[in-house]
Amino acid sequence: MLKLLTGAFGLACVIAPAAIAQPGSEPGPQLYQQHCALCHQDSGAGNPPTFPALNGNDQLGNAARIVRSITTGTSRMPPFPALTAEDIASLAQYIRNAWANDFGGVTTEEVTAGLEGLEDTDSMASVWDGVFTEAQATRGEAVYAGACAFCHGHRLNGAPDDPDMRSTPPLARARFLRIWEGRSLATLFAYTRATMPEDNPNSLTDQENVDVMAYMLSVGGMPEGDVELEADPSALARVVIGPRP
Repeated sequence: MLKLLTGAFGLACVIAPAAIAQPGSEPGPQLYQQHCALCHQDSGAGNPPTFPALNGNDQLGNAARIVRSITTGTSRMPPFPALTAEDIASLAQYIRNAWANDFGGVTTEEVTAGLEGLEDTDSMASVWDGVFTEAQATRGEAVYAGACAFCHGHRLNGAPDDPDMRSTPPLARARFLRIWEGRSLATLFAYTRATMPEDNPNSLTDQENVDVMAYMLSVGGMPEGDVELEADPSALARVVIGPRP
């Protein structure tokens, strides 16, 4: 379902592993690359209206609104429950002052105050913790065959069925994990729901999208469990993509 988009999306440079900031860099830019640049682009230009621009966005003047959006998500943006108050402060300060923006700083104390009443004590999980079922992956395989395989290949390796078509991002195994490491299933869900299939975005139901994700994880060797993935961004945000522990 994911595809290498160019032009307005500029995705080729966004999803490549090299685009992730290197350890030792300032936390704000690193956090932005990890959690935001996929949709809002390195330049902050986004792709309105699907992904709003952050560069020159007057709504960023409201720091409390940024804190709440990052913590609880919006109608299109997933929540980021793994981020600490310090992370959110660094990320918000970067966004408010990057590119042409000049909205001032954000302190950890301000973030902590803004998070009052929003605390979530549910634990985080990994894609290796058995977060989908065999039946769900089987349903996802059928959806994938009809909506995704032509571009991403029957082996989910990004090799399209038509040799004249360009290669696409892999959706399983090591290369997929390198690209998506550290991001949550909610980010994957939100992005694919908004942009895929490329010729008819948002045409799959939420349940079909999450079933395809279960199939992707199954092909990648992740273990099955007893509970299905929910088509719920808040629940998916608590499942992180990464290499085998």
